[in-house]
Amino acid sequence: MRKLLGKIHRSESHRATFARFATVGVSISLIDVLVLYALLGLGVNPYLGRAVSLAAAMAAGYALNRYFTFHHLETGRALWHSLLRHYSVHAVGAGINIAVYSLVLQVGFEMGREIAASATLPLLGVWIGGMAGLGLNYILSKKLVFDD
Repeated sequence: MRKLLGKIHRSESHRATFARFATVGVSISLIDVLVLYALLGLGVNPYLGRAVSLAAAMAAGYALNRYFTFHHLETGRALWHSLLRHYSVHAVGAGINIAVYSLVLQVGFEMGREIAASATLPLLGVWIGGMAGLGLNYILSKKLVFDD
């Protein structure tokens, strides 16, 4: 298993790169959810909390993608330039993500405000929103942020 993981990490193929990107996506969605639920526990509005948690996830995503996913593509561009590209590209994915998150919350609350359902709606919204932005963020990151 370790040999396979090492091969995937070093591979420059599109499939391996996408697998690494998806792995980072799972990692940052966990960061996103942990920050969001911590803020919700403090009484923060679910929409404001989502904006903050998504910003934290995007910051972690940049570091993980730069040094793990696209390590073979980075050309030594200045850090500030790479960060600017990252946040510009991921703003599009974040817009999709926030829209889907909001839709999930709205539909869920309209269907019924049971306590169990309302407690899991933010989690469901984060993950569905993340899946909606995954493909677009991968393509734009590969072509515009970590291009060769």
